Amino acid sequence: MHLVYPAVLSALLFCTGLYGVLARRNAILVLMSVELMLNAVNLNLVAFDVWLSRAARDTLHSGQALTLFTIAVAAAEIGIGLAIVLAVYRNRGTSDIDKLRDTAEGPDDAEPGAVAAQKTEATA
Repeated sequence: MHLVYPAVLSALLFCTGLYGVLARRNAILVLMSVELMLNAVNLNLVAFDVWLSRAARDTLHSGQALTLFTIAVAAAEIGIGLAIVLAVYRNRGTSDIDKLRDTAEGPDDAEPGAVAAQKTEATA
């Protein structure tokens, strides 16, 4: 098998994942798009490992070992990411990235010094 086929498929998967990260506003869909990008990288690693192992028969298959490491890191990332998204959803009631960014900024009309003064007055 030629190296071109998995490389083109990997590029298509990566571009699809990149589009999902840039265009989607739901945090879970963004995490799924990141996973798609990581799988594209894994496909490339295995394809190049197979291609390079044909030249030298006694290789360590480092591409496949690195792919297993990447899969383990991706599993940990998706577990922690989903836990964060669920915690934010329970607290805020939405997983829309734009709405979460708007609520984190705070009131527009208050100055930072005025907010600190209000906190000081409230505690006194």
